[in-house]
Amino acid sequence: MTAATEASTAGRDAEDAVAHLVAGLRAERRSVRRRPAVTLAGVGAVVLIGFCAEILVGGTADIGLAEIPGALVGQGSGLADFVIFETRLPRALTALLVGALFGLSGVVCQRLFSNVLATPDIIGVSAGASAGAVAVLVGAGVGGLAVQAGAVLGAVAAAALIFGLSRRGGASTYRLVLVGIGVGACCSAITSYLLTFADSTTSTRAMRWMIGSLAGARWDEVVVLAVVLGAAMAAVLLIGPDLETLRLGDLLSAALGTRVQAARVGVLLLGAPLAAIATSVAGPVAFIALVAGPIAARLLARSGPLPAALVGAAVLLLADVAAQTAPYVSPVPTGVLTGLIGAPVLVLLLLHRKADA
Repeated sequence: MTAATEASTAGRDAEDAVAHLVAGLRAERRSVRRRPAVTLAGVGAVVLIGFCAEILVGGTADIGLAEIPGALVGQGSGLADFVIFETRLPRALTALLVGALFGLSGVVCQRLFSNVLATPDIIGVSAGASAGAVAVLVGAGVGGLAVQAGAVLGAVAAAALIFGLSRRGGASTYRLVLVGIGVGACCSAITSYLLTFADSTTSTRAMRWMIGSLAGARWDEVVVLAVVLGAAMAAVLLIGPDLETLRLGDLLSAALGTRVQAARVGVLLLGAPLAAIATSVAGPVAFIALVAGPIAARLLARSGPLPAALVGAAVLLLADVAAQTAPYVSPVPTGVLTGLIGAPVLVLLLLHRKADA
């Protein structure tokens, strides 16, 4: 074999190796692109399963499968129409929307403070919403939109107080959690104090905010939740780039052109009302906001607010089905079950989290 032939053969081998490498990289890129879509489709399937389970097996009434399709559109008759269209369907939609709102608010706050523990239920924002809602219930004796407005004001006030106190002295993110726990305890004390002046009917209504329950879901609340979630998703798409840069720290975020303080205030004004609206409808359902973001991050390497919202919806739907139908457990308020599940998750996060510098 001549030198020219050997050189030609080596050249072809090199070209084949490069072509093989390029083909492998392209295949890997396609795989990486497909993986998030497949994962999101899987989470969506879990949401659909949980939603269907709420319709089929939620509650104690025995409804035949043949009666469900007509009842879903309000065209059923008698018991089926009431149970499906007026009870199970609003509850299922409420669980889906509330779970999505908690997941969205949780991951937004986690990104804002760069701390996985900085969620509305841990740092006291949900407790502030509960205090505001109970204040309206006890003080004015009204419900509906007035209670939701009180919850939003309470949550925003608590969030602003926590944010202001935790920023003093350039403290670590653990100061945020500690300050939030203190503010949350104060808000819970205010709620308990207000309940001492309430009659038995008002106290019973107020207990849903203190425990967390999806019982008694109404269509008007579903409409409010749907509108808020749609607006929140649009807002998240707008502030998404700022959320990503805030994770890099203040100095680098500013160097990249982000107005850090304005972005923080905007994200805070988004996250707190989302948790407040969800709390005003279903009560402070424990730990949904905490676990949605970490679960989404485990499933997707580049997770964001929208996957976390989907995970939050899936978790709350499955928890509510279990709270209604699980043997040896049901029936219990949904917040009790999410608390039993979420508390060990919180302990694991605390044990595995490194101390701030």
